[in-house]
Amino acid sequence: MTASTTMTIRLDPQVKDKLGRLAQGTRRSRSFLAGEAVGAYVDRELAIIEGIQRGLADMEAGRTVPHEEAMAELQAVIDAASDTPA
Repeated sequence: MTASTTMTIRLDPQVKDKLGRLAQGTRRSRSFLAGEAVGAYVDRELAIIEGIQRGLADMEAGRTVPHEEAMAELQAVIDAASDTPA
């Protein structure tokens, strides 16, 4: 079993009620489900932030393609596929 720590959070009463119903229906504790939800949220948000940071680094390093150029290349591929007999 992994180590854990305690944290106090404030919830809207309706969210707490829903969490209680979910806990009862899944036979898990509210604490367990809240911990799982927070973990998933943190992982998702960190992935978004890290992606943004990689994109900014790519921009600073000049590893980008102007929007107009990218769209022109995509349109050329679409046009070529449209001209190809099925």
